[in-house]
Amino acid sequence: MKTFKVLTLLAVLVVLSAFAVNKIGNKGGSQGYVIGDIATDFSLKNVDGTPVSLSDYDDAKGFIVVFTCNTCPFSVANEDRINALDAKYKNAGYPVIAINPNNPEAKPGDSYEEMIVRAKEKQFTFPYLLDEGQKVYPSYGATKTPHVYLLQKTAKGNEVKYIGAIDDNSRNASAVKERFLENAVNALLEGKEIAVKETKAIGCSIKV
Repeated sequence: MKTFKVLTLLAVLVVLSAFAVNKIGNKGGSQGYVIGDIATDFSLKNVDGTPVSLSDYDDAKGFIVVFTCNTCPFSVANEDRINALDAKYKNAGYPVIAINPNNPEAKPGDSYEEMIVRAKEKQFTFPYLLDEGQKVYPSYGATKTPHVYLLQKTAKGNEVKYIGAIDDNSRNASAVKERFLENAVNALLEGKEIAVKETKAIGCSIKV
């Protein structure tokens, strides 16, 4: 009987250990947000030198948070799409907030100085923020650039409503057949349930 109890205890410990390992993901030790979670606010430096927080947007209904960068070919291929999303949804209450999660020491082309240059070249209409110290992207659970999180303002806070890719073709905008993010934002604006709440983000790994 004593042996059985010991074996049972060991089995429980193994299960708990496996669960703990499964929860360890990006820098920070968490897999990040899942649908329905409340996203914590942040304060990050924009390319114009000013700090930006979600709480700055009093009139917003939510946010399109995009983890992106200068150097990833997938991110570059999506820059015009991100600009278009901001133009389409900012006045409807869902502005784009872009965050560069890469460590500039590992990827010099993603330095703050290079972000300023890129934002000017592409005429970004949205904030382009540096995740200095790489503290924000782990809390979200972002693993790729680009990686999108659609948030909706609720009584509880900024609720995560969609996670994943912008659409079904990260490389070629002209070949897109399904616009996952746009469909999700449109559903929220129409007061409907989002049909596809999660997709796989396709892009470059975040550089640490």
